[in-house]
Amino acid sequence: MHEEPSAEELIEAVKSFITETAAPQLTGHSAFHARVAVNALDIALRDMTSRATDEAYERSALQNLLDDNADDLKALNEALCQAIRSGKMNWRTPGLADFLTETAKRQMAIDQPRYSGYRAALKLKPGS
Repeated sequence: MHEEPSAEELIEAVKSFITETAAPQLTGHSAFHARVAVNALDIALRDMTSRATDEAYERSALQNLLDDNADDLKALNEALCQAIRSGKMNWRTPGLADFLTETAKRQMAIDQPRYSGYRAALKLKPGS
């Protein structure tokens, strides 16, 4: 059985310590590294929150695109890369552009949710 605190709560506690206690006492390179650490913890939290849903989407979409019922996400991604490299699939392959756009948006939501390119991509309709 898992006891409290959760991994998310531990990460939030470290972020809070860095932001509220350590960072105000830092200058120069050390202050910069503190901001980088907080950003990395934010990315980890967003990844923890969305990974299961994102992987389920990706697996299902790849299975449909490749007409392959394999469950191994890494193998499915390798098969997609091979299909693209070999010319079997290209930008005009039905569903491929939408899949690539959606997976890129999901990754940006984790890595850089305030990025202006991500905000613009959210406004795009599938197939545009």
